[in-house]
Amino acid sequence: MLKPRVQVRQRQRPPLHLLPLGGCGEIGMNLTLYGYQDHWIAVDCGMMIRQDLPEGPLQVPDTESLASLGICPEMLVITHGHEDHIGAVAWLWPKWRCPIIATPLAAGLLRAKFAERELETSSLQIIEVDEGFESGPFALRLLPLTHSIPESCSLLIVTPEYRVMHTGDWKLDPEPLIGEPTDPERYQALAPVDLVVGDSTNAPLPGHSRSEGEVARALEKTLAGCRGRVVVTCFASNLARILALGRAAARNGRRVTLLGRSMERMVRVARGLGYLEDFPPLVPVKDLGYLPPEEVMVIATGSQGEPRAALSRLANSRHPDFELAAGDTVIFSSKAIPGNELAIGKLHNALTRLGVGIMEEKQFPDLHASGHPAQEELRTFYGWLKPTRLLPVHGEYRHQLAHTQVAQSLGIEAPLIPVNGDVIRLDAQGLSVEKRLTLQERIIEHDKVRPLDSMDRRARARLGRHGSVSLALPLTLQEAGWVRIGRLMLDVSGTARLDEDSFAEWLDDTLAGLETTDIDTVKQQLNSRINRWLRNHLRHEPVLFLHVMTMGDLFFGGRPRRFGWSLTRSSTERPASIIASRISASLRSLAISSSRRCSSSSAFCSMTSLMTSESLCSCSMDNWRAAARATFLLRAIFSRDSAVILLPPPCGRNWNPMRDTIVDWMLQQSISLN
Repeated sequence: MLKPRVQVRQRQRPPLHLLPLGGCGEIGMNLTLYGYQDHWIAVDCGMMIRQDLPEGPLQVPDTESLASLGICPEMLVITHGHEDHIGAVAWLWPKWRCPIIATPLAAGLLRAKFAERELETSSLQIIEVDEGFESGPFALRLLPLTHSIPESCSLLIVTPEYRVMHTGDWKLDPEPLIGEPTDPERYQALAPVDLVVGDSTNAPLPGHSRSEGEVARALEKTLAGCRGRVVVTCFASNLARILALGRAAARNGRRVTLLGRSMERMVRVARGLGYLEDFPPLVPVKDLGYLPPEEVMVIATGSQGEPRAALSRLANSRHPDFELAAGDTVIFSSKAIPGNELAIGKLHNALTRLGVGIMEEKQFPDLHASGHPAQEELRTFYGWLKPTRLLPVHGEYRHQLAHTQVAQSLGIEAPLIPVNGDVIRLDAQGLSVEKRLTLQERIIEHDKVRPLDSMDRRARARLGRHGSVSLALPLTLQEAGWVRIGRLMLDVSGTARLDEDSFAEWLDDTLAGLETTDIDTVKQQLNSRINRWLRNHLRHEPVLFLHVMTMGDLFFGGRPRRFGWSLTRSSTERPASIIASRISASLRSLAISSSRRCSSSSAFCSMTSLMTSESLCSCSMDNWRAAARATFLLRAIFSRDSAVILLPPPCGRNWNPMRDTIVDWMLQQSISLN
């Protein structure tokens, strides 16, 4: 009789969990969490710009569901300093308060962001490239891997059971302008690895990405053939490109100016760390007008058509110190991020209307090099690492699918195309999705992280197509013509920001050229001309609410007169303090009843309803301020209804100085509440 065999069960290995919250199915906003035995770390924490929404707000990953799952990262590791990898740290990290591991450049950029939001920086821990560190059961090491920014790294993640390579953004550049080429032996020594979590951005493209050295030579040659002033736009964080442009400008006898706060900050931090040592001295933008056009080169932000970036301001003649003119050239040393094509097209149209020449990547491919690997680079890199499995991230679905196909052609398992919110399990059986979290889109609005549901998105998109501009215009007729009184009282909602200084100058010139003395004709002519100005400078036509007032409406004698709508029926025998209190009480009730139909984001009230009283002349200035402040609270409630202005009639010799004081103060109050 056979003896029963002793069965030895294979030891059950604890699984490794992965949770991408950004960067899967989209370009940007990268954030991936790794969990092992209830210990979690986060890798990168980026943002992306929502060009489909008015004014292009920042979107950050949704981390609200982490607390319900009992997940709180014990460490945040940054692979490099691009905004799509660090841009959300200052917004999301305060919930975690964990150590932040970063190389010197990324740490310097984060320190500047933390200073802007008044966050303490003691949690920032700087390590050098190729230095190891630990977090609970995780042994970690940042390894150098070339990209378009110095100190870009991959992250080797080792647990007692698994070895994972998180690539971050990368390419195999044989001629990087900053740093050394990637060392094959360093990665060959790590083979084989259980899993690569890899960059998919350029996976659909055959061949090999262009080197930064090639782009530098092409830019120098192109710059030599340009006449007039040259503006080059690129990503603010592409320090290798900025260095190439500085060198090309110096060799072609051009002086360099930077436009864009993010680019200025990037260059400042990089110089402080010893990068860009041979970058030429910068010329202040205000001094460019003293230089001949053929000696000017500007490096500007805004290559993706961002409405608030430097290049958009130049294209729409909204920069206070520098203007483009016919014969100038704008070079796009960048590639359109998917989703930004419409905004970039509008930018090209605006530049073309100015008579500016445009050179972009589609017609001049040598002027840009991607920072992400094409198919041959993927094959080379995976030949070094010999991974068992691939999880494609950092890209839209089509990029992830192409990445999967490349991996499978090499015999690498790639069973999943993850989306944000997938809780992914790696165990002895391979990769699987345990569950999928429901995530909300979250944007930065009014200095806070707020959810953006689908209804809000539709409303914002609709408003973004048109927007509104409200203008209250007090005028007086003098011998030289119509003259505007006080500062500009302007409210812009749902459209690109106006350069108020240039608009005010144009408006004053237009008023001076009006030949009619009839106020209705003035309003009619202004309405058409302002609409034309808005159309030319915003490249679309927002809805205009124009409220024109004359000094004759503001000052009159005799019996009280009312125009439009008012809160009280009579004010002939009530002091200003009583009127102020009644207005305030009315505002409280009106705010409740009107909250459903009025939008605070586009709140604007015209000054067309007036109440006067002989008895108000004796009121003190404090009572006048109380009454006037209450009336201007209306601006926060109604979008197009009239506000109430209390002014005394002319009565006695003390009226003139008192009138000027009151009007000046009221105009200042109206501006402060815009």
